[in-house]
Amino acid sequence: MKVRKLAVAIFVYAFGGCLLASSAFGQQFDAAFSAGTITSSSGKTVNGLYFPSDTGGTYLGFSADLLLRHRLGFEGEMSWRASQALYGGFQPYRPIFYSFNAIWAPRLNKNFTAELLAGIGGEDVRFYGYSNCNNFFGCTTYASSNHFMGNFGGGIRAYIWHNMFIRPEVRLYLINNNAEFSSNTVVHYGGSLGYSFGGR
Repeated sequence: MKVRKLAVAIFVYAFGGCLLASSAFGQQFDAAFSAGTITSSSGKTVNGLYFPSDTGGTYLGFSADLLLRHRLGFEGEMSWRASQALYGGFQPYRPIFYSFNAIWAPRLNKNFTAELLAGIGGEDVRFYGYSNCNNFFGCTTYASSNHFMGNFGGGIRAYIWHNMFIRPEVRLYLINNNAEFSSNTVVHYGGSLGYSFGGR
């Protein structure tokens, strides 16, 4: 719970800071909420052990970016499975993906903007039903398995009303040692509803 509060506080602080920067210096700040799903290769059995596919479920998330010169900037995003799934048919779990990226967002015309991004981040697979306590974070009811990942993706913003946009998007996650699942490669696709602050 403390980690969640800290993450929300950091996002609100970063959101406010980027919004002030975009207003003060004419830069563009964009924020969006997303929904989508993920797909990966089918499950496999190795040495008698079954590794399920990291596929399916509804993923919710948010993203924010700050565009600086020449439509280049920085972007961060996080998405999580909206409901818990069952690992092996009995163990509740939930994957969370997060990344920090460089972004290029060239205008295609008055109402459409492309996005291309690449960066690094991680996958946090939370297995529920465990009690973990430490002095720094307090107690949680899950155990985490964390994996470093690379992130590549893109999307198209379509401005539908003033500075409000919808954005179909896709991400390719290359996850290091994704040992709980059948593949190190995951594709995340979906759409976002967002708003651009500052001149677009």
